[in-house]
Amino acid sequence: MSPLVKRGVFWGSLTSLLAIGLLFAFWPRSVPVDLALVARGKLVVTVGDEGETRVHDVYALSAPVAGRMRRIDAHAGDQVTAFETIIAEIEPSDPEFLDPRSQAQAEAELRAAESAETLARAEIERAEAELEFARAEIGRAQKLIADGTISQREMDQAERNYRTLSAALQTARANLQVRAFELERARARLLSPAETRTGAGQCDCVPIRAPVDGQILRIMHTSESVVEAGETLAEIGDPRDLEIVVDLLSPDAVKVRPGQRVVIDGWGGEQALEGRVRLVEPFGFTKISALGIEEQRVNVVIDLESPQLEWARLAHGYQVDVRIVLWEREDVLKLPLTALFRHGSEWAVFAAEDGRARLQIVSLGQRNQLSAEITEGLVEGDRVVLHPSDRVAEGVRIAPRD
Repeated sequence: MSPLVKRGVFWGSLTSLLAIGLLFAFWPRSVPVDLALVARGKLVVTVGDEGETRVHDVYALSAPVAGRMRRIDAHAGDQVTAFETIIAEIEPSDPEFLDPRSQAQAEAELRAAESAETLARAEIERAEAELEFARAEIGRAQKLIADGTISQREMDQAERNYRTLSAALQTARANLQVRAFELERARARLLSPAETRTGAGQCDCVPIRAPVDGQILRIMHTSESVVEAGETLAEIGDPRDLEIVVDLLSPDAVKVRPGQRVVIDGWGGEQALEGRVRLVEPFGFTKISALGIEEQRVNVVIDLESPQLEWARLAHGYQVDVRIVLWEREDVLKLPLTALFRHGSEWAVFAAEDGRARLQIVSLGQRNQLSAEITEGLVEGDRVVLHPSDRVAEGVRIAPRD
């Protein structure tokens, strides 16, 4: 073979190999995708959030008067009987400490009261002496009038003087009692808290009794302490009368109506509990989310419908997960939400037909967080692409991912 022919064969082979390589490199390949089957099944549309259990009627026991509350021997969880069980007792408060000026004033008032009492006793002695003299004068006047030595007027004068001095003695004795009470008051002002606590024994305490049958839910003050009037001491309720309150975003709360079924899970039990919406409160409130965003929320109150034995371990203030059923149907045509995307103003999917992706416009009905109801555009048994990437387009070859 001549050199010219050899060169031709060499370059021809090299060109063929290069053409084959380029053809292989640029030959369109199938895009691997995840496929889902359009099927019929149950679809449940819910709205929910974390809720909290609470006793329907909580009774807060507060101090009716200010004073010193004795130590509460009861504990949270104890059973109480209406109008019989004494929860707490309040006795009078201890006197306040006196500052030096108030102490000096109180001591001066005490000395003044002692002097006034001494003066009142002297007044009594003087009144008694004058009354004794008046009594003797009457005796002498009675003898003289019998002899006709004095007139009846002088006799009447002696009797009037006796009655006047007798009334003065009674006044002096009453004045002594007043001064004695004032002395007691002055001494009482000097009593210190230590003296009152040392001398305290059985006192007429104010008892605070349970208003209803139930259990003690919480005790705010266990140890002996000074309390103000109206201060809450304990809370009482019946843990068998539980309800659930969940605060929903106001756009979600608008969809909720009384009577809707509720699924309660995440409460620690093995199975979900059943409930029913009783009330959507008509007043919303502002709440700061964990991200620091202000949200308008509305409380929804839910009654438990499962037997009490199933949720007997629940109590006041426990956390639960609540799902309120807005819509549900047993037999609907549905597909995963991850297959849907927006095509203009419509919803669309990529359907798998003969190994290629076909853009399909669909109409949706109800949907939840995972699935959507298909009303038009697909039929049962169709396969659609999940999470379509930018490599998937109309007519592109696709292959199921391993």
